[in-house]
Amino acid sequence: SEPLAWAPASSQVASLLLEEAADLLVLHRDFAAALERCEAGCDSLGTGTGPGPESSAEVKCSLCVVGIQALAEMNRWREVLSWVLWYYHTPEHLPPKVLELCILLYSKVREPQVMLEVGSSWLRDQTNKSLPEYGSLLELYLLHVLLPLGRFEGAEQLVRGCDVFDSEQQLAFLGTICERQCQWTQREEMRSAAEEQQDPATETVLGALSQKLLTLMTLLRRALRSMSSHFYLLPYKKMLLATFLLYLVVVRLDPASPTSLPFIYKLVQLFRQAWAAVFAPIRRPPIQD
Repeated sequence: SEPLAWAPASSQVASLLLEEAADLLVLHRDFAAALERCEAGCDSLGTGTGPGPESSAEVKCSLCVVGIQALAEMNRWREVLSWVLWYYHTPEHLPPKVLELCILLYSKVREPQVMLEVGSSWLRDQTNKSLPEYGSLLELYLLHVLLPLGRFEGAEQLVRGCDVFDSEQQLAFLGTICERQCQWTQREEMRSAAEEQQDPATETVLGALSQKLLTLMTLLRRALRSMSSHFYLLPYKKMLLATFLLYLVVVRLDPASPTSLPFIYKLVQLFRQAWAAVFAPIRRPPIQD
């Protein structure tokens, strides 16, 4: 008699926690506290079920729905699937509402591959095939998981082997699969064409850069040639003589001595002539016809 008495009590506690979690989620926007209430409610229920509209299975499902919303609001959507599987252990035991929310959530965040194996396991289960929500979940799985991932062959096999759909529904789904496959192929062709167009554009840019670099190198070579021809015209003998005299004045002579003044004067004159010869414009002889 103790388990029978314990089940209604735990279901009642879980219902109270569900109300608190819903208020915290909607009214107070306290998502962390709402998640804590949901976890406490699921822990109090365990795996027990009971008859009636307020059975522990329904309360547990509602607690998980609120918990999924709280995790999504806190941007912790990556934890949703592992969180619900912690309380239901296997994908086949997920309630239809919980599976629906998980598919829609991971489709919204563009991660439908997360639900690929989970949804396939749930749809293969014979017990789930008898549920009234099976057809809508199969459609949801097709549109939000298989087709966005390009699993067209698997989607077609799933529709043809489904006993829930009649012939008209199967034809409609097969038409949708064919249409999405054509769109997928067109996008792939456009992407390939864009990549092919990008390669010649890159080559064109590299060619232009190479041409500019070649032009710059040509100008630099001309400048160096002009400078070398200019330096060839410098009076090297005068420069060497000036250097030698500078060495004598600085090293061998005393600049303060009166005897060194004539040498310093001649050195200054020689440097002035060399300076004028270096920086004077180059005069070329006129060309005679």
